[in-house]
Amino acid sequence: LCAMTENCFMHHRTKVLTIDTMNPNVKKVEYAVRGPIVQRAVQIEKELKAGAKKPFSEVIRANIGDAHAMGQRPITFFRQVLALCSYPELLEGNEFPEDAKERARRILQACGGGSIGAYSASQGIECVRQDVARYIQERDGGIPCNPDNIYLSTGASDAIVTILKLLVCGEGRNRTGVMIPIPQYPLYSAALADLGAVQIEYYLDEENCWSLDVSELRRALVAAQQHCSPRALCIINPGNPTGQVQSRQCIEDVIRFAAEEHLFLMADEVYQDNVYAEGCEFHSFKKVLFEMGPEYSDTVELVSFHSTSKCYMGECGFRGGYMEVINMDPDVKVQLTKLVSVRLCPPVPGQALLDVVVNPPRPGEPSFNTYIKERTSTLQVLAEKAWLTEEVFNTVPGITCNPVQGAMYSFPRISLPERAIQQAKEKGQAPDMFYCMKLLEETGICLVPGSGFGQREGTYHFRMTILPPTDKLKIVLEKVKQFHQSFTQQYS
Repeated sequence: LCAMTENCFMHHRTKVLTIDTMNPNVKKVEYAVRGPIVQRAVQIEKELKAGAKKPFSEVIRANIGDAHAMGQRPITFFRQVLALCSYPELLEGNEFPEDAKERARRILQACGGGSIGAYSASQGIECVRQDVARYIQERDGGIPCNPDNIYLSTGASDAIVTILKLLVCGEGRNRTGVMIPIPQYPLYSAALADLGAVQIEYYLDEENCWSLDVSELRRALVAAQQHCSPRALCIINPGNPTGQVQSRQCIEDVIRFAAEEHLFLMADEVYQDNVYAEGCEFHSFKKVLFEMGPEYSDTVELVSFHSTSKCYMGECGFRGGYMEVINMDPDVKVQLTKLVSVRLCPPVPGQALLDVVVNPPRPGEPSFNTYIKERTSTLQVLAEKAWLTEEVFNTVPGITCNPVQGAMYSFPRISLPERAIQQAKEKGQAPDMFYCMKLLEETGICLVPGSGFGQREGTYHFRMTILPPTDKLKIVLEKVKQFHQSFTQQYS
């Protein structure tokens, strides 16, 4: 009887963790860059491997800013230093230049037991933070940077989520609201959903090259004050997915707005070296803040983020990054240090990589010429591809593409026939998701629909990286062009 009862009990027993008993916030998280389209792309790759016949021979993933996966070459000096750090016996030989060895020795001396396999301090290796501070100071024309304000992180994403975690509090109308651009990089909406914070959307102006207008910030803020407590403003510059580069005047206006409205500023500047358009220049929020004088530089709370994953480095897999905190309440800084210590430390190879990014070969050192040549060539090719993408898309009736001023993506607007929109709705899909899914099935090209980033009601877009090699990019652009024409015909 006892055994029977036990069997019966085991039979009826439900799992502790079910879709109904799990954290409801996690179910609200969406991350389009690796969403359903990408999952289908992976499936198609498996089908092709298994010998399935398709109208294409490979899947081209233009969905994610993963430079090396798309064929961008690593910078030789960076990899030499990392090789030396990973296998210090190489320091004994003559295969590597002296400046690479000098960087590796300095990093290894700062590691426990002289090994990058050891944990580091939670805030990051001290000499790396010093190098980051020196780099920022040089970048910003001599404005001082304190290494104690630098926190190394697992890519910029980890740092962004950490700061959002500090900001979120309150219930109901007092719940923290965070202002994010639309279109936005879905890390922000995903993190806010996970933390149960309120997403306040401000729209970038597509008609003016995705520029940011303070009157739109004010509109979004006033509307949000009815139902939450706006506390932070996120800016992505250069923009992802929209590729715009903010003018100095715009940054000043944003800083004044943040000061007036008592908002905490978060500046996502991971594409700071990716600026291509004539007349555009990257201005860091910190530099502009300090040049505006003590009225602002002593009061406005700012955190800026950078990463080793983008720019000419493209070293996504190492997960290296940092944030600099300005005017943070000292008591909160203690809590921040505690919070990052729970995760022990960012990956030490990523910290080593970040160190050589901010402390590259100098004039007169043996690796300098090769480094400059590789860096310049990588950025030059990206600039050419940015221009090519915009040019080709704008020849297609029904596609309009703003100049790709910076970053790594185009975000063209597509006009879709009414019948396609209706069919998408019947399938329960966003119209641009329907479009991108069809594009994938027919051409093997994987793009992310604009709905994954947010867009104005009634407009449709997709995000495409400019990272594929030029010859492949030309094929992708031609295929998208042909697809758009046949799709429009089919549903007209």
